[in-house]
Amino acid sequence: MKVLQTLRSLRGNKVGAAIEELHRSENNLAGALLNLSDLQKSDHEIFYVARDVARWSQEHVRRLAEVAQVYGLELDPAPEDDATMVARLKQKGSELAGRFHEPTLLLLADLRHIHRTAAGVSLDWEVLAQTAQAMKDSDLLAVAQECHPQTLRQMRWANAKVKETAAQAMVTG
Repeated sequence: MKVLQTLRSLRGNKVGAAIEELHRSENNLAGALLNLSDLQKSDHEIFYVARDVARWSQEHVRRLAEVAQVYGLELDPAPEDDATMVARLKQKGSELAGRFHEPTLLLLADLRHIHRTAAGVSLDWEVLAQTAQAMKDSDLLAVAQECHPQTLRQMRWANAKVKETAAQAMVTG
């Protein structure tokens, strides 16, 4: 009996770690999108769409905090403070600005970063959904099935913007 309890605890710790990582990654994705929005105020599409899709990640953070309680975790349901995330990401942007001098190259770098981050978050949602299915955890599965499509849309949006921006950034000068 004790071995069975240990195995359940170990399994719960693994799932909890996956939820915790996804929570952190969703916070980072929201921050990257908000940073992009702040940096591209003159491009209304990027400004507004990036803010809109950042809200999805912020909601995912809240949902993950709720489901994490079942696994003994206490995650902050409030997404990281926008100002804190934006300040941290602006510092990273300043580091990149030292390498790229053209605004379009900076935009391209930011969009590529968002795409890669969203792709990682998407994979984490896949892992969580498969785990929830195997464990027959319907609540966790529901969260994954509701949130993952939005992450895929974030990734596709960033990919479309990369395609749109790439030629201009790489050819013109």
